[in-house]
Amino acid sequence: MRLARAGKPRSSARAMQRAIGAAVIKTTLETLSTLQAMTPGKPTVAIKHRKPPAKARRKAASRAGAKVDRRLSAVVKQLRAARSSLPARLLLDRVPTPSRPPPIPRGAQYLDRTYRGRAGTRDFKLFLPAGQSQGPTGLILMLHGCSQNPDDFATGTDMNALAQKHGLAVAWPEQTRDHNGASCWNWFVPVNQARGRGEPAILAGLTRALMREFGLDRQAVFVAGLSAGGAMAVIVAETYPDVFSAVGVHSGLARGAASDVMSALSAMRSGGTPAAARARRPAAAGSRAPARRIVFHGDADSAVHPSNAPQIVLAAVGSRTPARVTPAEAAGRSYLRTEYALPDGTVDVELWQVAGAGHAWSGGKAGGSFTDSRGPDASAEMVGFFLARPR
Repeated sequence: MRLARAGKPRSSARAMQRAIGAAVIKTTLETLSTLQAMTPGKPTVAIKHRKPPAKARRKAASRAGAKVDRRLSAVVKQLRAARSSLPARLLLDRVPTPSRPPPIPRGAQYLDRTYRGRAGTRDFKLFLPAGQSQGPTGLILMLHGCSQNPDDFATGTDMNALAQKHGLAVAWPEQTRDHNGASCWNWFVPVNQARGRGEPAILAGLTRALMREFGLDRQAVFVAGLSAGGAMAVIVAETYPDVFSAVGVHSGLARGAASDVMSALSAMRSGGTPAAARARRPAAAGSRAPARRIVFHGDADSAVHPSNAPQIVLAAVGSRTPARVTPAEAAGRSYLRTEYALPDGTVDVELWQVAGAGHAWSGGKAGGSFTDSRGPDASAEMVGFFLARPR
């Protein structure tokens, strides 16, 4: 907790992981000791015996060594079993799975880039659609989840194919293990929940650089993310409404739902504090309207509690009532679509609650991690929402 408050989330996470590991080892060894004490053994009364022959002593030593080996094997098995029973969100040393680059349409480009700014540096992949002689007509910033990378996320969401269809560029920033032990965006650290500092400033700076390069304005610039990337997408959209006009959030959390590692785990397990999310609700920068938002969440998500999705909506709509609530079904999953509208009729917030879906991108491709091919196509619905111009 002290490390987290001191702005050292990675050290805090590692300390917590060591504590959890130590507790598992202690419990396992105590269990083994108890079992050993319960096993019938030699009587406690000392009985004097003659020294056995050397051959018998060697046999006894061999049997004892075998028992020790079996005990060590049991320890390893129990430690593995205990580790596998821990929630995945606590295993912060998981190594991201290497991924192949996603399929790219003929004539399109998928480039390696690096952004360097005053707030920090990030590598990113940049998709540029084919057939756009005047450059892309818009830009989507895509933020991956924990233990993912740009290639994995691009494959699973298939967002590049949609971008090609609509003439959009897509930027895929990379959060590595150097930035977070599980390659997560650090959405729960207070310095990363404000404008002008930390990871939001890096992402906004990267986006502004691409806007200048391609001559794009705010109305054509969007951000989306999954899980920790979804939580960070909410933050950058709220703190930089002058950069992003709309945000797509999948299985994410509200800005201000947590302020350190422990409260982040609590928010993921049972939902953040709505009052905290409302307290951090920002005013638009200058005359800019808040970014429109579309939110997806599976109601069977065991990694990020489904109650976090309504809190993201609440931070945007306040006391407004829904304009429409539509139950429907897509690709074998039912869902509830709730829409909120402004006085002029513009839908500025949508909530999609997918029945039976877990912690996975709805309608995603099996080649990527954390995807579910069933249900509404979150990528297509987000792009459609992004490109629906406000009245």
